[in-house]
Amino acid sequence: MKLNDIRITTPPLVSRHLTRWQQLVTSSWLVGLISGESIAAAPSSDWRLFEVGCDAAALFLLSHIPGAGYLDTNQLEHGPLWNKVPDQALLQLLLDNGIRHDTTVMLYGRNNLAAARAAHLMLYAGVKDVRLLDGGFAAWNDMALPVARGAPLQYRAVSDFGADFPAHPEYLIETHQAKALLQQKDGALVSIRTWNEFIGKTSGYSYIEAKGDIPGTRWGRAGDDDDVNSMSDFHNPDGTMKAPNEICAFWGKAGIHSGQKTAFYCGTGWRASLAFFYAWLMNWERISVYDGGWCEWSSDPSNPIVSGVRPL
Repeated sequence: MKLNDIRITTPPLVSRHLTRWQQLVTSSWLVGLISGESIAAAPSSDWRLFEVGCDAAALFLLSHIPGAGYLDTNQLEHGPLWNKVPDQALLQLLLDNGIRHDTTVMLYGRNNLAAARAAHLMLYAGVKDVRLLDGGFAAWNDMALPVARGAPLQYRAVSDFGADFPAHPEYLIETHQAKALLQQKDGALVSIRTWNEFIGKTSGYSYIEAKGDIPGTRWGRAGDDDDVNSMSDFHNPDGTMKAPNEICAFWGKAGIHSGQKTAFYCGTGWRASLAFFYAWLMNWERISVYDGGWCEWSSDPSNPIVSGVRPL
Protein backbone atom coordinates (compact mmCIF):
# COMPACT_ATOMS: atom_id res chain seq x y z
CA MET A 1 0.00 0.00 0.00
CA LYS A 2 1.24 3.48 -0.89
CA LEU A 3 0.48 6.74 0.86
CA ASN A 4 -1.31 8.04 -2.24
CA ASP A 5 -3.75 5.11 -2.00
CA ILE A 6 -4.90 6.07 1.49
CA ARG A 7 -8.19 7.89 1.91
CA ILE A 8 -8.09 10.25 4.87
CA THR A 9 -11.13 9.39 6.96
CA THR A 10 -10.05 10.78 10.34
CA PRO A 11 -9.96 14.46 11.29
CA PRO A 12 -6.76 15.90 9.75
CA LEU A 13 -5.94 18.20 12.66
CA VAL A 14 -5.88 17.97 16.41
CA SER A 15 -9.06 19.57 17.76
CA ARG A 16 -8.60 20.38 21.42
CA HIS A 17 -9.10 24.15 21.50
CA LEU A 18 -5.36 24.76 21.41
CA THR A 19 -4.29 28.27 20.48
CA ARG A 20 -1.49 26.88 18.32
CA TRP A 21 -3.49 23.89 17.10
CA GLN A 22 -1.64 23.84 13.77
CA GLN A 23 1.60 22.89 15.54
CA LEU A 24 0.36 19.52 16.81
CA VAL A 25 -0.48 17.35 13.83
CA THR A 26 -2.08 13.94 13.41
CA SER A 27 -0.83 11.02 11.35
CA SER A 28 -3.72 11.46 8.94
CA TRP A 29 -2.81 15.10 8.38
CA LEU A 30 0.79 14.12 7.73
CA VAL A 31 -0.36 11.49 5.22
CA GLY A 32 -2.22 14.23 3.38
CA LEU A 33 0.80 16.51 3.35
CA ILE A 34 3.20 13.84 2.09
CA SER A 35 0.68 12.72 -0.55
CA GLY A 36 0.20 16.25 -1.86
CA GLU A 37 -3.44 16.49 -0.79
CA SER A 38 -5.17 19.82 -0.19
CA ILE A 39 -5.19 19.99 3.61
CA ALA A 40 -5.98 22.55 6.25
CA ALA A 41 -3.07 24.53 7.72
CA ALA A 42 -0.69 23.32 5.03
CA PRO A 43 2.79 24.84 5.24
CA SER A 44 3.03 28.11 3.37
CA SER A 45 6.65 27.48 2.39
CA ASP A 46 9.19 24.71 2.05
CA TRP A 47 8.93 21.98 4.70
CA ARG A 48 11.10 19.28 6.21
CA LEU A 49 10.21 16.08 8.06
CA PHE A 50 12.59 14.54 10.59
CA GLU A 51 12.61 11.59 12.91
CA VAL A 52 14.51 12.46 16.10
CA GLY A 53 16.20 9.74 18.10
CA CYS A 54 19.09 8.97 20.40
CA ASP A 55 21.59 6.50 18.92
CA ALA A 56 18.67 5.14 16.91
CA ALA A 57 19.94 5.42 13.34
CA ALA A 58 19.92 1.63 12.96
CA LEU A 59 16.23 1.50 13.86
CA PHE A 60 15.53 4.29 11.38
CA LEU A 61 17.11 2.22 8.59
CA LEU A 62 14.66 -0.59 9.30
CA SER A 63 11.50 1.53 9.22
CA HIS A 64 10.53 5.19 9.21
CA ILE A 65 7.90 7.55 7.85
CA PRO A 66 8.47 7.93 4.11
CA GLY A 67 10.43 11.04 3.19
CA ALA A 68 11.91 11.62 6.65
CA GLY A 69 15.39 12.79 7.49
CA TYR A 70 17.04 11.80 10.75
CA LEU A 71 18.37 13.93 13.61
CA ASP A 72 20.15 12.48 16.61
CA THR A 73 19.87 14.16 20.00
CA ASN A 74 23.63 13.76 20.38
CA GLN A 75 23.84 16.54 17.79
CA LEU A 76 21.65 18.76 20.00
CA GLU A 77 23.08 18.13 23.47
CA HIS A 78 26.31 16.85 24.97
CA GLY A 79 27.50 15.17 28.15
CA PRO A 80 28.26 15.02 30.93
CA LEU A 81 25.35 17.35 31.85
CA TRP A 82 23.47 16.86 28.55
CA ASN A 83 22.90 20.56 28.03
CA LYS A 84 22.33 22.20 24.68
CA VAL A 85 25.32 22.32 22.35
CA PRO A 86 26.85 25.80 21.83
CA ASP A 87 24.76 28.13 19.69
CA GLN A 88 27.16 27.98 16.76
CA ALA A 89 26.95 24.18 16.67
CA LEU A 90 23.14 24.31 16.83
CA LEU A 91 23.03 26.86 14.03
CA GLN A 92 25.34 24.76 11.85
CA LEU A 93 23.19 21.67 12.44
CA LEU A 94 20.09 23.53 11.26
CA LEU A 95 21.86 24.93 8.20
CA ASP A 96 23.32 21.53 7.28
CA ASN A 97 19.77 20.14 7.28
CA GLY A 98 18.31 22.92 5.14
CA ILE A 99 16.49 24.67 7.99
CA ARG A 100 16.07 28.45 7.96
CA HIS A 101 13.92 30.57 10.26
CA ASP A 102 11.06 30.38 7.73
CA THR A 103 11.24 26.62 7.08
CA THR A 104 8.34 24.51 8.32
CA VAL A 105 9.76 21.60 10.32
CA MET A 106 7.76 18.51 11.27
CA LEU A 107 9.22 16.31 13.99
CA TYR A 108 8.40 12.88 15.38
CA GLY A 109 10.16 10.22 17.41
CA ARG A 110 9.93 6.62 18.52
CA ASN A 111 10.28 8.32 21.86
CA ASN A 112 8.51 11.61 21.22
CA LEU A 113 10.44 13.23 24.08
CA ALA A 114 13.45 13.26 21.76
CA ALA A 115 11.38 15.09 19.15
CA ALA A 116 10.19 17.55 21.81
CA ARG A 117 13.81 18.26 22.76
CA ALA A 118 14.51 19.18 19.13
CA ALA A 119 11.28 21.19 18.88
CA HIS A 120 12.14 23.33 21.89
CA LEU A 121 15.65 24.07 20.62
CA MET A 122 14.35 24.96 17.17
CA LEU A 123 11.89 27.40 18.72
CA TYR A 124 14.75 28.79 20.81
CA ALA A 125 16.76 29.18 17.61
CA GLY A 126 13.95 31.03 15.88
CA VAL A 127 12.35 28.54 13.52
CA LYS A 128 8.87 30.03 13.25
CA ASP A 129 6.86 26.96 12.23
CA VAL A 130 7.76 23.87 14.27
CA ARG A 131 5.23 21.04 14.37
CA LEU A 132 5.14 17.84 16.40
CA LEU A 133 3.43 14.60 15.39
CA ASP A 134 0.93 13.86 18.17
CA GLY A 135 1.71 10.41 19.53
CA GLY A 136 4.93 10.10 17.54
CA PHE A 137 5.90 7.11 15.42
CA ALA A 138 3.66 4.86 17.51
CA ALA A 139 0.61 6.82 16.33
CA TRP A 140 1.72 6.33 12.72
CA ASN A 141 2.14 2.60 13.26
CA ASP A 142 -1.19 2.35 15.11
CA MET A 143 -2.88 3.41 11.86
CA ALA A 144 -0.94 0.72 9.98
CA LEU A 145 0.44 3.37 7.65
CA PRO A 146 3.22 2.52 5.18
CA VAL A 147 6.82 2.80 6.31
CA ALA A 148 10.04 3.09 4.36
CA ARG A 149 13.40 1.39 4.76
CA GLY A 150 16.89 2.66 4.10
CA ALA A 151 18.87 5.83 4.54
CA PRO A 152 17.32 9.11 5.67
CA LEU A 153 16.51 11.82 3.20
CA GLN A 154 19.37 14.32 3.04
CA TYR A 155 17.99 17.82 2.62
CA ARG A 156 20.08 20.35 0.76
CA ALA A 157 22.06 22.56 3.11
CA VAL A 158 21.48 26.31 3.27
CA SER A 159 24.07 29.00 3.97
CA ASP A 160 22.01 31.52 5.92
CA PHE A 161 19.44 31.21 8.72
CA GLY A 162 17.82 34.43 7.50
CA ALA A 163 17.19 35.96 10.94
CA ASP A 164 18.91 36.78 14.20
CA PHE A 165 20.12 33.68 16.03
CA PRO A 166 18.91 32.69 18.56
CA ALA A 167 15.65 34.56 18.13
CA HIS A 168 14.25 33.42 21.50
CA PRO A 169 17.05 33.18 24.07
CA GLU A 170 14.39 33.66 26.75
CA TYR A 171 13.16 30.11 26.04
CA LEU A 172 16.18 28.66 27.84
CA ILE A 173 17.61 29.52 31.25
CA GLU A 174 20.73 28.53 33.20
CA THR A 175 21.25 27.72 36.88
CA HIS A 176 21.74 31.32 38.06
CA GLN A 177 18.50 32.30 36.32
CA ALA A 178 16.68 29.34 37.90
CA LYS A 179 17.82 30.54 41.33
CA ALA A 180 16.62 34.05 40.56
CA LEU A 181 13.27 32.71 39.38
CA LEU A 182 12.73 31.01 42.75
CA GLN A 183 12.88 34.44 44.38
CA GLN A 184 10.28 36.04 42.09
CA LYS A 185 6.77 36.42 43.47
CA ASP A 186 5.28 35.60 40.08
CA GLY A 187 7.88 32.95 39.23
CA ALA A 188 7.53 29.17 39.12
CA LEU A 189 10.33 26.66 38.68
CA VAL A 190 8.46 23.49 37.74
CA SER A 191 9.76 19.95 38.22
CA ILE A 192 8.61 17.68 35.37
CA ARG A 193 9.71 14.54 37.14
CA THR A 194 8.04 11.51 38.65
CA TRP A 195 6.76 11.65 42.21
CA ASN A 196 9.53 9.26 43.30
CA GLU A 197 12.14 11.59 41.82
CA PHE A 198 10.49 14.66 43.33
CA ILE A 199 10.50 13.22 46.88
CA GLY A 200 14.00 11.79 46.55
CA LYS A 201 13.20 8.09 46.47
CA THR A 202 15.23 7.74 43.26
CA SER A 203 17.41 9.97 41.08
CA GLY A 204 15.72 8.54 38.02
CA TYR A 205 18.99 8.04 36.11
CA SER A 206 21.86 5.56 36.28
CA TYR A 207 24.36 8.38 35.74
CA ILE A 208 22.91 10.78 38.35
CA GLU A 209 23.81 9.78 41.88
CA ALA A 210 22.05 12.48 43.91
CA LYS A 211 18.44 11.98 44.96
CA GLY A 212 15.96 14.71 45.83
CA ASP A 213 14.88 17.90 44.14
CA ILE A 214 15.33 21.68 44.15
CA PRO A 215 13.85 23.46 47.19
CA GLY A 216 11.00 25.80 46.36
CA THR A 217 10.01 24.17 43.11
CA ARG A 218 6.52 23.04 42.17
CA TRP A 219 5.71 19.54 41.02
CA GLY A 220 4.45 19.66 37.44
CA ARG A 221 4.13 15.86 37.17
CA ALA A 222 5.45 13.50 34.51
CA GLY A 223 4.49 9.84 34.27
CA ASP A 224 5.09 6.34 35.54
CA ASP A 225 7.23 6.35 38.70
CA ASP A 226 9.81 3.91 37.36
CA ASP A 227 10.16 5.30 33.83
CA VAL A 228 11.87 8.62 33.07
CA ASN A 229 10.71 8.28 29.46
CA SER A 230 7.06 8.37 30.52
CA MET A 231 4.83 11.44 30.35
CA SER A 232 1.66 9.45 30.94
CA ASP A 233 0.16 12.17 33.17
CA PHE A 234 0.01 14.34 30.04
CA HIS A 235 -1.11 11.68 27.59
CA ASN A 236 -4.12 9.62 26.65
CA PRO A 237 -3.64 5.83 26.60
CA ASP A 238 -2.64 6.03 22.92
CA GLY A 239 0.17 8.49 23.67
CA THR A 240 -1.54 11.59 22.28
CA MET A 241 -1.79 14.81 24.24
CA LYS A 242 -4.55 15.11 26.81
CA ALA A 243 -7.01 17.99 26.47
CA PRO A 244 -5.37 21.24 27.63
CA ASN A 245 -7.96 21.81 30.35
CA GLU A 246 -6.91 18.51 31.96
CA ILE A 247 -3.26 19.53 32.01
CA CYS A 248 -4.06 23.03 33.27
CA ALA A 249 -6.22 21.49 36.02
CA PHE A 250 -3.44 19.46 37.65
CA TRP A 251 -0.94 22.26 37.08
CA GLY A 252 -3.33 24.70 38.70
CA LYS A 253 -3.65 22.52 41.80
CA ALA A 254 0.12 22.75 42.18
CA GLY A 255 0.08 26.54 41.83
CA ILE A 256 1.28 26.58 38.23
CA HIS A 257 -0.57 29.12 36.08
CA SER A 258 -0.19 30.70 32.65
CA GLY A 259 0.34 34.23 33.98
CA GLN A 260 3.53 33.32 35.81
CA LYS A 261 7.07 33.37 34.58
CA THR A 262 7.53 29.61 34.35
CA ALA A 263 10.58 27.44 33.73
CA PHE A 264 10.22 23.69 33.32
CA TYR A 265 13.00 21.23 34.10
CA CYS A 266 13.49 17.49 34.53
CA GLY A 267 16.62 15.37 34.73
CA THR A 268 18.33 16.45 31.52
CA GLY A 269 15.75 18.29 29.41
CA TRP A 270 13.58 15.90 27.43
CA ARG A 271 10.46 15.79 29.60
CA ALA A 272 10.76 19.50 30.34
CA SER A 273 10.86 20.19 26.61
CA LEU A 274 7.57 18.39 26.06
CA ALA A 275 5.93 20.27 28.95
CA PHE A 276 7.27 23.50 27.43
CA PHE A 277 5.89 22.57 24.01
CA TYR A 278 2.44 21.79 25.41
CA ALA A 279 2.41 25.10 27.32
CA TRP A 280 3.53 26.85 24.13
CA LEU A 281 0.68 25.19 22.22
CA MET A 282 -1.66 26.68 24.85
CA ASN A 283 -0.06 30.11 24.29
CA TRP A 284 1.61 30.42 27.68
CA GLU A 285 3.83 33.42 27.03
CA ARG A 286 6.49 33.56 29.78
CA ILE A 287 7.91 30.06 29.56
CA SER A 288 11.32 28.49 29.31
CA VAL A 289 13.29 25.31 29.96
CA TYR A 290 15.94 25.17 32.68
CA ASP A 291 18.39 23.27 30.53
CA GLY A 292 20.67 21.96 33.28
CA GLY A 293 17.82 20.56 35.35
CA TRP A 294 18.44 18.09 38.13
CA CYS A 295 21.61 16.76 36.49
CA GLU A 296 23.39 20.12 36.63
CA TRP A 297 21.85 21.34 39.89
CA SER A 298 22.80 18.20 41.81
CA SER A 299 26.34 18.16 40.40
CA ASP A 300 27.21 21.25 42.47
CA PRO A 301 27.47 20.33 46.18
CA SER A 302 26.82 23.95 47.16
CA ASN A 303 23.29 23.80 45.76
CA PRO A 304 20.60 22.92 48.33
CA ILE A 305 18.57 19.73 47.96
CA VAL A 306 15.26 18.76 49.52
CA SER A 307 13.80 15.28 49.95
CA GLY A 308 10.63 13.76 51.34
CA VAL A 309 6.92 14.38 50.93
CA ARG A 310 6.05 18.07 51.21
CA PRO A 311 3.09 20.34 50.51
CA LEU A 312 2.45 21.05 46.83
